[in-house]
Amino acid sequence: MVKASLLAMLVLTVLISVGLRWREDRIAASQPRQAIGIVARGKRTVNRWVTAAAIAAVATTLVLGGINWLRIANGG
Repeated sequence: MVKASLLAMLVLTVLISVGLRWREDRIAASQPRQAIGIVARGKRTVNRWVTAAAIAAVATTLVLGGINWLRIANGG
């Protein structure tokens, strides 16, 4: 079960990060173009990955915790 939850968190983190990147690109396309430095770009990337990991952790906890409680409720 632990391996499944870690795999789920990893997959969700990557998918959520891709979604956040897509969202950032769409928002940036509608605004005037500004040059940003390498440090600002790095901070933005780290922020995206940390946000994605936090969302994935909460989602995995809710889904696997819900499955566990359903199993307990059914007498398993």
